[in-house]
Amino acid sequence: MQFMIVERVRGGEPLPVYRRFRDRGRLAPEGLRYIASWVSQDLSRCFQVMECEDRRLLDEWMTNWRDLVDFEVIPAMTSSEAAATVAPRL
Repeated sequence: MQFMIVERVRGGEPLPVYRRFRDRGRLAPEGLRYIASWVSQDLSRCFQVMECEDRRLLDEWMTNWRDLVDFEVIPAMTSSEAAATVAPRL
């Protein structure tokens, strides 16, 4: 399953986030896959696509960052998957 993650940097200060990433990496447990990410121009938000079969892995990863980042998790699918889902109802 894929998830769109919206990360909002607490206090608007991105440097602690980037320091931790530089020093310790993504801190993702085995089985959680990073797909891609985009960052807002002001560095206050990151939009990330992550993938895993077990939602608990995503929760474990977020625990490693909750002191610096607030998360919004949106279960997502590709647009082609969405089209296939609605096709029988068209």
